[in-house]
Amino acid sequence: MRELVLFLAKSLVDQPDAVQVMETEGPEAIILELTVAPDDMGKVIGKQGRIAKAIRTLVKAATAKNAKPVFVEIQ
Repeated sequence: MRELVLFLAKSLVDQPDAVQVMETEGPEAIILELTVAPDDMGKVIGKQGRIAKAIRTLVKAATAKNAKPVFVEIQ
């Protein structure tokens, strides 16, 4: 899932080298922390959070068969 979020974020931003995805696995869930350049934050979130919601929906659909849910946090 980390690679999927990384690919999506790099496709959206002007500074793809600044994109980082950190994966933290807890006992009940997996958290992907997406970090982008401050200037690109609006491009990743989108108007009214539509792009961020779309990224989360794609990750949720791709991990539907996994036992642990995956959450995406944008920082």
